[in-house]
Amino acid sequence: MHVVRFSVGGAAGQVGILAGDKVIPLSALVKDAPQDMRSVIADWDRIAPELAGATASTASIPLASVQLLAPVENPEKILAIGLNYADHVEEARGSGLTIPTEQVWFCKQPSSVNAPNGDIQVPKASDKLDYEVEMVAIIGKGGRHISREDAAKHVFGYAVGNDVSVRDWQMKTAQWMLGKSFDTHAPFGPAIVTADEIGDPHRLAIKCYVNGELRQNSNTKHLIFKVWDQIAELSTAMTLKPGDVIYTGTPGGVGLAFKPPRFLKAGDVVRCEIEEIGVIENRVVAEA
Repeated sequence: MHVVRFSVGGAAGQVGILAGDKVIPLSALVKDAPQDMRSVIADWDRIAPELAGATASTASIPLASVQLLAPVENPEKILAIGLNYADHVEEARGSGLTIPTEQVWFCKQPSSVNAPNGDIQVPKASDKLDYEVEMVAIIGKGGRHISREDAAKHVFGYAVGNDVSVRDWQMKTAQWMLGKSFDTHAPFGPAIVTADEIGDPHRLAIKCYVNGELRQNSNTKHLIFKVWDQIAELSTAMTLKPGDVIYTGTPGGVGLAFKPPRFLKAGDVVRCEIEEIGVIENRVVAEA
């Protein structure tokens, strides 16, 4: 099932089910449906049985008439792993990096959340703007000390993400958070595809195009630390909660690795796509 947040005519966002070229508001399918995605995820065991056959409804809205929003509007956590594809580590070796034996984590701040088709800003502070296509995992059932064997049961679903990075701000200290957290720099979507529909997430083609040019081309089978390893590691340190967002790593081909680097500039269009999950596409604009 494809679960979305959407707006019609600039109205407040609501949760819906994407069925082909239609969006069905959740409120038309479920009595007393929650109005925000985190609550929907937390209440999914009650909601899901009422969605069987949610393919047509008099309340359906043409997809072309809605604006898709970031699937989770206010995630408590956005956690992102670095250096998680071998080819990406290899292209960064000039910075002294090697294949990690421990998971490398940083945070993107919730204020960086962006819609799947929202504009990405080139910030006033830098012109070193880069792209990173990533599979995003959304936590369903929260918990602490989740075992690797049980981790799959805690994933609500998956989305396409772009871990937009401001490279000079990322690299000027040992802490990457600032360079990863500029406003608009965490677009993801277009929907959350529920985990039962994806099955094993470690078999999906993952690609990024800039202005139609293929820059990143890999498969999630090449993740160094699998999604289950990531959840086990994170939940050892913190309680994961419904709606928490995990960026699972990017493959090789980022702009920084080109010689000379090929950073994004205003007017560029970045398209990120993952097999069976979907496509997000973002235009690059100058910060006002």
